[in-house]
Amino acid sequence: MKRVAVVGASLAGVRAAQELRAQGYDGGIVLIGEEPHLPYDRPPLSKGFLAGTASAASLELLDAGDLASLALDFRLGVRATALEPAARRVLLSDGGSVHADGVVIATGGRARTLPGFENAFVLRTLDDAVALRAALVPGVRVAVVGAGFIGAEVASTCRSLGLDVVVLEALAAPLAPVLGPSLAAVCARLHAEHGTDLRCGVQISGLSPAGVELADGSLVPADVVVTGVGMTPATEWLAGSGVAVGNGVHTDEGLVTALPQVVAVGDVARYGGRRHEHWTNASEQAPVAVANLLAGRTSRTYEPSGYVWSDQYAGRLQLAGHPRPDDTLSYVDGDPSSSSFVATWQRDGATVGVFALNNAKLFNRLRRQSLRRPATV
Repeated sequence: MKRVAVVGASLAGVRAAQELRAQGYDGGIVLIGEEPHLPYDRPPLSKGFLAGTASAASLELLDAGDLASLALDFRLGVRATALEPAARRVLLSDGGSVHADGVVIATGGRARTLPGFENAFVLRTLDDAVALRAALVPGVRVAVVGAGFIGAEVASTCRSLGLDVVVLEALAAPLAPVLGPSLAAVCARLHAEHGTDLRCGVQISGLSPAGVELADGSLVPADVVVTGVGMTPATEWLAGSGVAVGNGVHTDEGLVTALPQVVAVGDVARYGGRRHEHWTNASEQAPVAVANLLAGRTSRTYEPSGYVWSDQYAGRLQLAGHPRPDDTLSYVDGDPSSSSFVATWQRDGATVGVFALNNAKLFNRLRRQSLRRPATV
């Protein structure tokens, strides 16, 4: 391959570019990004950057040395509009195109909005964070729709700024499908202990100038409304390309699409019928996808670690593995009422998941010892 186009300039795309060089590829690499900014790290957007304690420069993923060694051809502020495999090119929104012998799809997605909430704030990009931070002036009342990781982190940051916060969640407990009822209760407790008004099992109907309207006719007063209800994969540009899409880009176990010269990584990649929208996953996928792209076939398979972390209030939550709702949850250090504990999930006599609150040392040890991943082939 003389040139590879990496479509998407966030973490997954950057890691793919780095892996191309690390695996000996010395051809051209074009990095296409819809945002005008150089690649940056997203997790701090809901934490330090939103709180005003981290600068935009501190989020940059590549320093001057990286930029020199990678020798990337940046195409920023434009988005891919089509993939034409027969012509080996990617069409761009500015009317231009990029010739590419191989393509890495790392387009991620866009923050999902709810009907009637089109004017609410979302938080996925640096520009989103800049706009939201400007709105968080002293005295404003904040309503967060969704108590997932992003919603909880935004609520935590807003409380650290001294703002009144209400979190509205449709589920009976935050993150219950992921963590189960016992650990979901721990997440709810964190909100309560830090003065956040968490309301679970509520249905919302719309947004008004006065706040959030609920299905029962009541109103939650708010000056700032933030929706944290997931993302929609950015795949529309692949229509007619021969790459199968549907809630993401469909790949095989090696992150290779139906076209051997096209692979997918990050939030947009769907393998085994699932997508994983987490920082670690985006980073871990790059070595496998790039190896298969350079080989022109699936020579390695990807096994996700399932590692996720979230900083909420005074707590760091860590999860690894792939537990299911019917697995047995056991507390191996502390208990769910304490400020620091570790729990594991068991299935058929084996540990399949580890969770910790403020206990990184034991979490990391159990993760290494009990969740050893099979070697890729």
